[in-house]
Amino acid sequence: MAIAKLTLTAIDCPDNRALAQFYSEITGWPVSPDSDDEWVWLESDTGTTLAFQLAPDHVAPTWPEGAHPQQLHLDFDVPDLDEGEAAVLALGARKSDHQPGETFRVYLDPAGHPFCLVLRRPFA
Repeated sequence: MAIAKLTLTAIDCPDNRALAQFYSEITGWPVSPDSDDEWVWLESDTGTTLAFQLAPDHVAPTWPEGAHPQQLHLDFDVPDLDEGEAAVLALGARKSDHQPGETFRVYLDPAGHPFCLVLRRPFA
């Protein structure tokens, strides 16, 4: 029996509205109009969502190693890695220099958090 249900992942960042918009474009989930200056979240239709907490002194993680290691990363399934890559780069992501696999690719969001696009088939 589960103890709890995961409903939200919160991400610290120096510009929470901009990062929320970035992930809104990736997921298709709109930014909640009920968000405030400190806490911005996406309205997901899946029961689990992302939120972005204002952290003006946020230091971007270094990945894959360094003084500020990643604390977490997000994986997003895509039907085509090349198309997914073009889309996230157009939104402002940067491709990581370190690419450890062939069925996924690592990127850095505008605040420097690593995230992956993962090739999954079949894609629904």
